[in-house]
Amino acid sequence: MSFLKSQYYDYPEGQDAFGKIVATNKYAASVGLAWSTCDVLMLSKPQGYLPTLGRFAYNTGPMMGMATAFTLATLVSTNVRGKDDKLNYFIGGVAAGAVYGAWKRNHVAGLVAGFFFGIAGAVKKLSKQEGWEFFPPIKHQSSSLTIHDFTIMKDPAHRSGK
Repeated sequence: MSFLKSQYYDYPEGQDAFGKIVATNKYAASVGLAWSTCDVLMLSKPQGYLPTLGRFAYNTGPMMGMATAFTLATLVSTNVRGKDDKLNYFIGGVAAGAVYGAWKRNHVAGLVAGFFFGIAGAVKKLSKQEGWEFFPPIKHQSSSLTIHDFTIMKDPAHRSGK
């Protein structure tokens, strides 16, 4: 199961379609399951197991479809154009937006989403080319259990030495 450990940038652009699809779908499935959980618990509140599973499929499936559309469109665009640039990611974002529009049955929503996904994809590619992070890693800070006194003024009883 080493393919589950694959990252999107393990191989050059235009290569290893399956590995890249797995890499993007890991994130899409995580977001889809998280959103589906919120949907089931707070919004749609389906009654029973099958309607609940249906809501999970309704939300998670299209998100994975958008990730796959982005990956495949970027891969095909890279191979057809013979260039590895921001336009390929923009095309991938537009393809993901098309899946979104089909999911919502609204072509205007698909066009708008495709435009914004395309811009986000182009900015992501720019970040890789220029060496900065689109989503910087979260830095966890450990703390000690020492107690600090952050009061502005001490208690009057402590000033007099009592």
